[in-house]
Amino acid sequence: MTLQTTDDGRLRHLLTLEGLPRATLVALLDRAQAFLDGQGAADPRGALAGIATCTLFFEPSTRTRLSFQRAAQRLGADVLAFDASTSSTSKGETPLDTLRNIEAMGVRGFIVRHREDGAAAMLASSAQPGTAVINAGDGRSAHPTQGLLDVLSLRQAKGADFARLKVAVVGDIRHSRVARSELHALRTLGIGEVRACGPASLLPDDATLSGCRVGSDLDAALDGVDAVFMLRLQRERMEEGLVPSLEAYHRDYGLTAARLRRAAPDAVVLHPGPMNRGVEISDEVADGPQSLVLRQVANGVAVRMAVLEALLA
Repeated sequence: MTLQTTDDGRLRHLLTLEGLPRATLVALLDRAQAFLDGQGAADPRGALAGIATCTLFFEPSTRTRLSFQRAAQRLGADVLAFDASTSSTSKGETPLDTLRNIEAMGVRGFIVRHREDGAAAMLASSAQPGTAVINAGDGRSAHPTQGLLDVLSLRQAKGADFARLKVAVVGDIRHSRVARSELHALRTLGIGEVRACGPASLLPDDATLSGCRVGSDLDAALDGVDAVFMLRLQRERMEEGLVPSLEAYHRDYGLTAARLRRAAPDAVVLHPGPMNRGVEISDEVADGPQSLVLRQVANGVAVRMAVLEALLA
């Protein structure tokens, strides 16, 4: 048994996609697709009827928070929304005390976002039996449901045989929890080739990119790829001097329609949002026919329904 799974492989929490068995990952994708296709129960609202969940977010979010709330509502769960700015954390209460107090109210599912690495795992390790913790993004380490919805979007567009695909992951990989979860999922699904591209200052210096073709030439990285995973340039990195300017970054690493033509003709473009239009991606690409951005958002609700059902039903 691990913190994340039981001895028989059942999920207890979802904290990371690293080390998650392929069968478990595929089962979550399949269940999410079934929700999208309207298969299974005609009305899924009975799945979590009477079960209380809480979006325990200690940093801002729009898509992830609303997506989880919508997913829980569609399954019939009661949903509590925690706002750190108006909570007792502003008076010095720790995240662990916050979880324990809400847990004492009968809440069984906690969807946690925090700026510190390992925060979700710390809370999961202290949770009561029967309580499930889902990592909705912590530090730069993991964002597992984003990784799942991204590979689901890719599977819908390109089929389940990932071994024949070449993908590029572009941008601020060093600070991206999304990129790490995407890479974990792609490896588990047997991706053929991953090209990692960005300025040297925004590439990780640990084992994150093990097995990837790593480079700083975006044109070369895009050559013939089947999918491009663009990452948000975290503008606070400008203050750290890791990129010279937004204009220079767009010139060297911005995905434009002209650049996208270097990829395969039917290549698709993914971006986790929020997008910095005119910085890492142009309007014509973000809103173009090869963009899966809005499909990713729609898939996010279904993926989070699958995760909540697996952990709490």
